Amino acid sequence: MNTVLPFISKMIPAGGKWSGQLSQGKQITFTALEEGANVSLLLYNANDSAERYNMPDTLKAQHTAHLTKGNVLMSDNGRVLASIVEDSLGWHDTISGYTSRALTNQKYGISTYQNQRNDYYKSGEENFSVELFRNGLTTRDLSPVVNLFSKVFCDLEGNLHYVSKHSKKGDTVTLRTEMDVILVLSNTPNPLNPDKACPSVPVELTITEADPIQGNDICLNHRPENRRAFENTWEYVLLSKGGIR
Repeated sequence: MNTVLPFISKMIPAGGKWSGQLSQGKQITFTALEEGANVSLLLYNANDSAERYNMPDTLKAQHTAHLTKGNVLMSDNGRVLASIVEDSLGWHDTISGYTSRALTNQKYGISTYQNQRNDYYKSGEENFSVELFRNGLTTRDLSPVVNLFSKVFCDLEGNLHYVSKHSKKGDTVTLRTEMDVILVLSNTPNPLNPDKACPSVPVELTITEADPIQGNDICLNHRPENRRAFENTWEYVLLSKGGIR
């Protein structure tokens, strides 16, 4: 792992949101500051937002239903938007989606800004809507998310099961950007979390420069499909920017 000091380090409070445009070659570390964290993540090509994280292709190409170290987040153009280079959990949910206003009201009770000010219960849908607008996008650009720190599995009958207390205080997951991306985050509960009280878990976000990819890179070599996606990405970056980091 690289040892340079972070150029961004901030805490995303429970119910909080964040977005930013990150160039290729950045390392993004998420740290759970309490037990039971969940951060929903959207990812887009910063230079062509019509290209974004594609959940079906990502899972099909890597023969998995969840993500961990070695996996990549592929776009609908067969390229790598970001890679998971470190992970203390071993499982991040890809199939549960994000919370809506209606679901949040149903599970935790009706809350409004007028009555509770900044303590009202946020939903992923609302958080994403705000951050997408800030980046020139709209709710039409909403797509499947990755729920960092959450574990959800499907049994043989097709039922989804949420694993409580999957993440502990201090757990981390680190992504590396493989092209210029728009990253959009919502620190809101997993929709399948059965807790009756709205979870309140702050998460630290730290961004540094990533080390250059080496030939033995775990994400590059995870599967042949990963290598092809990286090659597609390198070609795209070379043609569009004139060089590969």
